[in-house]
Amino acid sequence: MASRRQLLAGAFALAAAPTAIGATTAHAAARPGAAAGVRVMPLGDSITDGFNVPGGYRIGLWDRLVAAGTTVDFVGSMSNGPSSLGDRDHEGHSGWTIAGIDANVSRWLSTYAPQTILLHIGTNDIYGSDPGGAPNRLATLVNRITTQLPQSWLFLATITPLPAWDQTVRSFNATIPGIVQNQVNAGRRVRLVDMYAALTNADIADGVHPNATGYNKMAAAWYTALRAVPGSTGTAATARTA
Repeated sequence: MASRRQLLAGAFALAAAPTAIGATTAHAAARPGAAAGVRVMPLGDSITDGFNVPGGYRIGLWDRLVAAGTTVDFVGSMSNGPSSLGDRDHEGHSGWTIAGIDANVSRWLSTYAPQTILLHIGTNDIYGSDPGGAPNRLATLVNRITTQLPQSWLFLATITPLPAWDQTVRSFNATIPGIVQNQVNAGRRVRLVDMYAALTNADIADGVHPNATGYNKMAAAWYTALRAVPGSTGTAATARTA
């Protein structure tokens, strides 16, 4: 039987990215029919990718945004999900830690120029060699993102439950509000999304990844957070609520 670590492991290969110059145009041209709208980057590990349920929370989030009359463009070098998912692009990398995302994020941000970023990362750090150092690594990653794209909105989530490591998860998650507040105090556009509170252990399929119900709860939490900041998915005049 596969271990929990093996369940998280996945393909680490990155899709070839266009250069930063003209990146937005190149991205749109590479995906015919891409809707012009606020560029939203789902960023993280296999939970962003949608392990167990291809597309994961992005399915429910897309449906909610479309139903609200909001036009967005999911962006990223990865792509997966059902044909019913109107935009399958994302930046979710199975098995990756905070450090892995941090080592690559500047290139992704330059390539896709997201105006809104949905960051859920840290799950693989919890049972790694240094879970205690995860908050500092996350703070470094967040600062890198907000320094490079100070006009973009960053929604930073606490990580979803890991029943076998619950106390470690709680300790890690408890540091995230402070990371967000430090950014807000510095005038950065960062908002907290309490994803841990949105799910229960019953929403976890294999001890690590959400099931379909759990992913839909994640979608609802992201959507609620985005609705609270109209500029994150469009101007107040164009982004309608459900």
